[in-house]
Formats: sequence, C-alpha cells, structure tokens
Amino acid sequence: MHYHKEGYKIILVSTILVIILEAITFNLFSGFPILKYLFAIGLLIFLFLIIQFFRVPHRKLAVNDNFVLAPASGKVVVIEEVEETEYFKGKRIQVSIFMSPLNVHVTYYPVEGMISYYKYHPGKYLVAWHPKSSIENERTTIVVKKQNGVEILFRQIAGAVARRIICFAKEGENVGQTEEAGFIKFGSRIDLFLPLDSKILVKLNDKVCGQLSKIAEF
Repeated sequence: MHYHKEGYKIILVSTILVIILEAITFNLFSGFPILKYLFAIGLLIFLFLIIQFFRVPHRKLAVNDNFVLAPASGKVVVIEEVEETEYFKGKRIQVSIFMSPLNVHVTYYPVEGMISYYKYHPGKYLVAWHPKSSIENERTTIVVKKQNGVEILFRQIAGAVARRIICFAKEGENVGQTEEAGFIKFGSRIDLFLPLDSKILVKLNDKVCGQLSKIAEF
C-alpha cells in the first residue's frame, strides 16, 4: 500500500496541526489527566483517518474485456433504467456507487478504450446519495469507447464533504481497464451508464471493490 500524491499536503498539514494541538492539550489539561489523554487519543484517531483516506492499495488485478469493472470502492445505491441526457440522449442502465469517507477514493477506468468525451461541470455539494446529485453537483463526465464501438459513460460526483475532484482524462487518449482515472476527496459517488443489453452482476447495497468487482457483463 502507498498513499496518493493528492494527499501529501493535507497529511503534512494535519500532522503539524495535531502535534501543535497535542502540545497545547498537555499544557492546558495538565491537571486533568483523563481528559488530557482522551483528547490526545481523539487527535491521533483523526490523523489516522486522514492518512487512511488517501491510501492506494496494491491489488492483484483481473483485467477482462468482457466485463465492466468497478470504477471505485463503495456501496451500490442505484440500479435503474434512466434517460441519460448529456451525451447519449437516450436510455441507459445506471449503476451508482456511494463512496463513504472510509472507502479508498481513487477512481479507475471500468473498461479499456479511447476517451471519446470529457467534460467538467461546476455545481452544488448535495449529499452524494441525493437523487439530484448526479445532475446538480460538481462532477466530471467521461465516456470511454471500446474497440468494438460500445461506449461506457461514468461520472465522478462530489458530495457534501467532497470539495475537489481530480480527473486525469483527456479526449482522444487511450486508457486501460483498471488504470487510475482520478481521485475524489472526502466522500463522493460514481455513476455508470451502461447499454441496455448489459447483464448487471451486482445488487442494491452490494459492497464493491474498485478494479476488482464485476459490475456488468457485455
């Protein structure tokens, strides 16, 4: 396991802040040992959670062009047929994955192909499970076109806590399945829009693992 470069600055600042607060706490509550140690433990837990948020696990990957692999780790919160209005302008199957602050927040390309469309949308910061977060929150839309012409759209969506989406996608670029697509900071969501004839392999409330879990089969 290693830690994402997007977290280096935040981890450094958080570490310095915790050290300063620990020193202040030990002086301020010197006559209250229980309170002093409880506060110190709380600060260390806070720092641990910040560090863990930016973890990037090493996984044994199983790339398979017949499947759509999970672009992120989290819980499946939506599986439904919808009208996709930004790019396809037609019906697709939407599969949404909610990423809590405890999940790994790196996002990955679910299929191999060429990026045929990319757009960043500024927006609101509704809670990530809100039905309108997919169209009103800050988000990026990425479409990957497979060699056989099938296109998969997925969106990185900021949540109520997430305030920055990192995306490495560039139109015309060829990407590999499971390669890193970006990073979303502090709680977010990913929406996948798949062809109607896709065989969905997950159920609502399933926990999925980025790069490994099979979301759908072509």
